[in-house]
Order: sequence, then structure tokens, then C-alpha cells
Amino acid sequence: MTNHDYFYTMVAAEDMQRLHYIPTVSEFVDWMAAEYADLPALSDLTQTLTYKEMCGRIARRRAFIDGLGLPKGAHIAVFDRNSQDAIELFLAITSAGYVAMMFPSALPEQAVIGCCMKFDIAALFVRDEFAPLCTKLQGVKVVPASSIAETPAPVAKVDPDSPAAIFFTGGTTGAPKGAVLSHRALMRGCFNAIFKPGRVIGVHRYIALLPLSHVFGLIAGTMGCFYTGNLMHTCEDMKATIGKLPVIKPTILIIVPGICDILAGLCKMYGPQFLGGQLRMIISGAANVPPRLVDIFTKLGVEFCFGYGLTESANLTSANADALTKPTSIGRVYPEQEAKIVDGELWIKGDNIFSGYYKDPENTKAAFSEDGWFRTGDLVRMDEEGFLYIVGRIKNLIILANGENVSPESLEEPFYADACVRDAMVTEVEMNGEKVIGIEILPQMPAFEGKPWEEVEQYMNALVEKINAKLPTTHRIMKVTVRKEDFKRTGSMKVARV
Repeated sequence: MTNHDYFYTMVAAEDMQRLHYIPTVSEFVDWMAAEYADLPALSDLTQTLTYKEMCGRIARRRAFIDGLGLPKGAHIAVFDRNSQDAIELFLAITSAGYVAMMFPSALPEQAVIGCCMKFDIAALFVRDEFAPLCTKLQGVKVVPASSIAETPAPVAKVDPDSPAAIFFTGGTTGAPKGAVLSHRALMRGCFNAIFKPGRVIGVHRYIALLPLSHVFGLIAGTMGCFYTGNLMHTCEDMKATIGKLPVIKPTILIIVPGICDILAGLCKMYGPQFLGGQLRMIISGAANVPPRLVDIFTKLGVEFCFGYGLTESANLTSANADALTKPTSIGRVYPEQEAKIVDGELWIKGDNIFSGYYKDPENTKAAFSEDGWFRTGDLVRMDEEGFLYIVGRIKNLIILANGENVSPESLEEPFYADACVRDAMVTEVEMNGEKVIGIEILPQMPAFEGKPWEEVEQYMNALVEKINAKLPTTHRIMKVTVRKEDFKRTGSMKVARV
């Protein structure tokens, strides 16, 4: 089976006949307004807008943006939570011919100032509670996120290869870079998000749990929801929204493993009805999903799908709808993309690939091969059926004394197979004046309920010995730290490697 067949036969045929790739946000907004006019689109549990109503509001926001007097192509940022305002503004900015940038809601004042300068932000739509953080901005038009005009403005005609949005990227260390996604790239990523098993049009209820400043939350979540005419619930406060799951009754969740872990704990505490009783599917990305989580949700009748992507590839590069038979695979590469493995590293091509890092020609050049392949930095292997498996990150490799490279992720993998391990991180550490391989393990504490801490440490040390016995002597873990406190985490709740 080709990758094309794998994906195009995944979606119900009657739905697939209505769906096609749309190369610009402008065309997309007009298309969904016509295609899904009377279907519910966006809800905050107080009011629910149909697609016709939401797109009408987006048109009025376009008129307000045009009234700011900025040249087409100017950079406009949104500093808000996952609100109705933020979602409408993203679609209004991009469909009006400007370049959108979604700021994380946790940005401190100096970071707001720095980002506006670095990314040439001309206007900033800001939530009222964040307005005090924007008083020192110079040369930036600061307007309330609630701003909207009385009359509508039509979508702008845009070149598919012109910039649509800039997303923060750069991993967990160093200054963030801005990945520029063209309309063509952004919309290819959004189209890839339609591929889910079974019926997809107008049958699901989503929640915008992941930050809109992250491509997984915006593209796989929000834009994927709208592409298939489904209902999106806003999420201005994650803790409060998770508490409303029994009311919202989601049928699908686009989340990261860290949130999966939280939900699994809440189900154990309050029973599976906490999820609302209608959850059918979880699509998880940004990090590997431990097998114990797949097992927990499968027993609750929830199907798991895994995904892999990067900001630079409009988030979605591959997907796995066969989690039960291939639980450690990131899946097959989406249609209309090319992939190859060079010295163990995944290289990709396609119209979903970003244009470059904003005002950063050096890093842009380094990201591509001479013949235009994007170097992902991820080490992978591929099985005989075309399913990919992540084995590590090039930048994380540990170089042993004998010159051999060791991927910390490959050493962490067997620990995630143990139900008593929540998270683990392998790094090079110093012990007795020598560089050795060490591991920090975060226990799944409910598995040790009522037991003293000494038993937790004994269990983890025994687990390390068991796994070491299967490793070459050069790869064995020599120092073990069992953590009582959580790891530092990234915005997508991955363990931060520092």
C-alpha cells in the first residue's frame, strides 16, 4: 500500500469526496463559509457560532485590520489565550493579506518587547489582562483583541507562496527562531490534518487545549477542526476547561502525552465518565506516547493515533493510525511529500516546508541540503511497510570515549515500556571525575501508592540493572537519579533537555 492509499482510504469515501487541498487561507475562509454554513463552528459554552456567523465576524475583523492603515504583508501579532478573539484574528489577519504571529500567553514584558522588535511586528492585538505588559512598546499599534468593525471586508487575493504566518521554533534552549510558513505550506499542513479514521465531516467536538502559538495546536487542532466542519470549543484556562469535559463531551482530543497523563490520572480518580462519555479518538504528538497510556485509553474504548511533525514542516509530516499494531512508530509520510534517510537522518521535501527562518539566513541555509531537502535533525529508521520510527535527535547524541555515538532517546525507550515510569531523561554526566551515561527517572507515583520512597528507588535501580543487562557495556547507564519533582518542561509539555 502506498502512502497515498494509506491516507486516502483512511477517511470515509463520502467525506473524502467533499475535501480537497486549498492553497491559501483566503480561499479556505470563503470555502468553509459556503461548505459548512449552518454547522456549529466555535463555542465558548456561552454562545455557539455557526460557520456562516464565524466567517462573518472574521470578515468584520478584516475590515478593522485594513483600517489600521498598514501595508499588505505587514506583521501582526496576537497576544491572547485560546479564545474566540484569537482564533478569529488569526484567520482574519492571514485572509486579509497580512502575516500573523501568535504570541504565547506566558510571555513576560521584556519578551513581548523583544519579539516585537525581532519579528518587525507592526500591530499587536492584545487581551485586556495582558495590556499592562505592552505599555512600553514603541512603533507598534496596540489594539484590544476584541476589536471588530461594523461592516465586513472581503478576503484579499494572495499568492500561495507569500508568507502567511511566523511560528516560534528553536527547541528548548537558545533564542527562539521564527519559522515562516507560506499560505501554501500552512494550508498543506491543515489539509494533512483531515486524515483520521472513519467519518470526519461534522461528527466531532474538539477543544483548543494546546496553545495557538504552537503549530500542533493551531494546525492539527484548530485548522484541522475547521477543515472538516467540526465544532471547536475555546480554552482560555486549561485547568478549568479540563474540568468541563463532562459538559463539553469531546469526541476527539488533539493533545500531547503530558496532557494524556493528566487525563489518565483524572479518569482513575473520578472514573472514565470524567471524559464525557463520548471520546472516540486521541491524536497525540510532540513526544512519544508511553505504551501504558495507549493501554489505559484503549481499554476505555478510545482510539489512539500518533503524529510527527516540526514547525518547519507546518507541523504534520507523518501519522500512524495503527497504534495497536505499531505502538512505537510515528507512522507513514503524508501524501505529496517526499522523504529519505541520509546517514540515519530524516530529510523531507514538499509544499508543506517552511520558507526559512525570519531574518536568519545562516540557520536557514544550514537547515537545507544543497538540492533543497529539509534536514529534520531527527534520526529515524523505516520498516518494510514504510512506517517510520524515531531513534533520536542528532543534537542530543552522546559521543562515547571510543568515538561511538549513542542516542539518549534509544536508551530511554525501554523505560517508557514500564508502567511505573512516567518520564525519563538520559544525559551525559560526570561521576568520579569521568563522563558516564546517566538517567533521571520520574516515577508514576500512583503505582507506588502507600509504599516508602526507598522502595521506589529500589524498583528504579533494579529496572536500570535489568535494562543494562541487555545493552553493550559501552552503552550502560552508570548513574541513576530518581526524581521527586517533575522535570522542567517545554510549552508542549515535553521534558526539556538543558
